[in-house]
Amino acid sequence: MKSSHLLLLILTGGLVLNATGATPQRLSREELRDKIRGAWAGQMIGVSYGARTEFKAQGRIFDAEIKPDSLSNAIQQDDLYVEMTFAKVMDSKGLNASPGDYGLAFRDSKYSLWHANANARRNLARGIMPPLSGSPLYNLHADDIDFQIEADFIGIMCPGLPRISNHYCARIGQVMNYGDGIYGGMFVCGMYTAAYIEKDPRNIVEAGLACLPAKSSYAALIRDVLTFARENPTDWKATWAQVERKWNQNDPCPDGALTAFNIDAKLNGAYIAIGLLHGGGDLRRTMEVSTRCGQDSDCNPSSAAGIIGAVIGYRAIPAEYRSELDKLANTRFEFTDYSFNDIVQSTEKRALKVIEGAGGKVTESEVILPPQTPKPARLQQANFGIPVKTLSAKDPTWQWKGSWRVDGDSRVSTGAGQEVILHFQGSGIAIVGTCTQDGGQADVFLDGKKQKLTADAYIPDRTYDNDLWHRNDLRPGEHTLRLVTRADSNPRSKGARISVARAVVYQR
Repeated sequence: MKSSHLLLLILTGGLVLNATGATPQRLSREELRDKIRGAWAGQMIGVSYGARTEFKAQGRIFDAEIKPDSLSNAIQQDDLYVEMTFAKVMDSKGLNASPGDYGLAFRDSKYSLWHANANARRNLARGIMPPLSGSPLYNLHADDIDFQIEADFIGIMCPGLPRISNHYCARIGQVMNYGDGIYGGMFVCGMYTAAYIEKDPRNIVEAGLACLPAKSSYAALIRDVLTFARENPTDWKATWAQVERKWNQNDPCPDGALTAFNIDAKLNGAYIAIGLLHGGGDLRRTMEVSTRCGQDSDCNPSSAAGIIGAVIGYRAIPAEYRSELDKLANTRFEFTDYSFNDIVQSTEKRALKVIEGAGGKVTESEVILPPQTPKPARLQQANFGIPVKTLSAKDPTWQWKGSWRVDGDSRVSTGAGQEVILHFQGSGIAIVGTCTQDGGQADVFLDGKKQKLTADAYIPDRTYDNDLWHRNDLRPGEHTLRLVTRADSNPRSKGARISVARAVVYQR
């Protein structure tokens, strides 16, 4: 058996198997190429459409005029160039590249990163490899949107093959996410796989849902979206309002905790689904609804429009977009070796290998897709808990010992032996501060016991994160945390600076 044909064990714990008794789907090679091109075009159109609205509406509908950027904006968008990092690994190392291969490429990338991506790069730089780099033990942002926005390329290369798509999502998603954070990529990619053989948006959303474990929070939210959209078939705002009331709360991300900001994968995935369900298969309407839902409102219309692009194909995309895209077709995306034309060609080559590896057939004129029904991934949930309190460094609950300098709302130490003690009641805590290239380390004692993980304020260049230390598996009740700054630092660090801004307390 050729290595490219080997179907590896996946998160579901089983081999990728095809459905029996179903009719294979046929696509002409020209139709396959047109849908791949349409999917990539849709991503570019969607991200440029919503670019100026990103996080401008938090917990509310974006009701101002939407002023799309030119499509050249997509050349600089992380929604596109980050996923091309992983596509490049596949192209250079083959379809069986390991999670470590993806992790090392991600670690050595030169673009800026935030949230789960940033935390993963920090972990990888410390030698913490997948799956731990995305695990909630090491990554406080494990449920954030990151993998969801950089997984599209997987679904695009797996036409009609949701189990293969889940396989690659499980393999790559563990670099930076876990649980619902990985399911976000599986949901989006499952919809792409269906878009090659299905036109009805509800069926496409249901196909994405079928890739998820039924007991996951992500699946529960998407089931609600499907129900709410059926109850409000002509009123997307009513669907949005029902989602907000039930689901837009308790974001564990330290930036979103107890604020209107929400970068949770499943909430933003719901906005993709709302756009598709209420967009009626129309590209412009789908983008508008997903954008007006708010929060990460360039990423969400990018995926929604990409899925519609796969449904209708490039030739059916409105002419004004195609005219602009054709002018950009040979311009390389930032930080990549790919232009629009290149990534379409690369994706087609991978898709043909995937189809053959799944038992399908490729000829000069057509592809025959083996029937393959979705199979839910195995259940895993981060269970960070609900954020219940934020304690600013100015709060008198903190007990500072030594020469901590006041810096705005933070306290800063640059020497060894400085201490701070915090008493809190909960089942988890995150210490939030400023991470820099001259960041230091601190020993952490919890209820008098020294913890294996130190608080580490070092961060690689072009990486933006504020998680100094966290733990979310404590018994509920009273706890005492003590930090003691150390003389040594990460070997890559230029100093020993520790800056503490606040603590977020969680309760399960």
